[in-house]
Amino acid sequence: MDALASLLEGPRARGAFLMCSLLDPPWSLRIQDEAPLTVVAMVRGHAWFLTDDGERRRLGAGDVAIVRGPDPYTVADDPETPPQIVIHPGQVTTTPQGEILCETLSLGVRQWGTDPHGATAMVTGTYESVGAASRRLLRALPPAIVLGPGEVDTRLLALLVDEVTEDRPAQGPVLDRVLDLVLIAGLRSWFARAEAPAWYHAYGDPLVGRALRLLQHNPAHGWTVAGLAEAVGVSRAALARRFTELVGEPPMAFLTEWRLALAADLLQESDATIEAIARQVGYGSAFALSTAFKRQFGVSPRDHRQGAAPAELSSAG
Repeated sequence: MDALASLLEGPRARGAFLMCSLLDPPWSLRIQDEAPLTVVAMVRGHAWFLTDDGERRRLGAGDVAIVRGPDPYTVADDPETPPQIVIHPGQVTTTPQGEILCETLSLGVRQWGTDPHGATAMVTGTYESVGAASRRLLRALPPAIVLGPGEVDTRLLALLVDEVTEDRPAQGPVLDRVLDLVLIAGLRSWFARAEAPAWYHAYGDPLVGRALRLLQHNPAHGWTVAGLAEAVGVSRAALARRFTELVGEPPMAFLTEWRLALAADLLQESDATIEAIARQVGYGSAFALSTAFKRQFGVSPRDHRQGAAPAELSSAG
């Protein structure tokens, strides 16, 4: 399995929130739902994606945005339109003053907004739990990705739009899988771009690519820089220099982050003991894993398994 396939194995929507928003200008939505990952597909009209640090991205019909949480952001018809609606955790909708709007703005099955014939139509799919999105994937992504028309298969977008307003038996699982397909198609396009993580592009290098595969496919091995260099047939110094140049960090630093990323996912996705997970990802004991895990994430493996939020993680993938 290649690195991208392994990473994209992660998304598994489970009861994802999907909604088609129908809006007439002026409109502005303040999104502070703290969701780890959201997909926005523009069906018609346009919107502005605005972050609190000043980033502005215009979305037109056919564009798809992939937003990594949990930081709040605003989506509006115009950058100058003040927020009129606030989206809270659990997709509770209010005015900025706190008045509940969920029922007021309902327009039918998974349709919501100010006008059923609104100039702007967009479908939003929200992964509401980190486990459903995969922490390894989230660490590899920037805060927002915008994909233009054609970068995501239009047939998938059409299927998402068609299905989101249906009310058939087992519609939830169908929507979950369609959302996963749209997300994976979008991410596959983004990873082909220059701004994808350095380690991903480093896979194309004959030397570093081989070293990355060895580390990622065999995390339990007792790797050293010397052993890794011998495995790929170069000197220790040459490997360390080339690896750091292309990946952005030394081989052992990358390996540590990779092992801990795997452990974080395994703790929430399996019932294996912490001792077993430690050995699976290359640590000699549960104590050794716990020490490294807490140093990296600020919580113990046990607390992480029970749902404690870890500190912000690096983007080594």
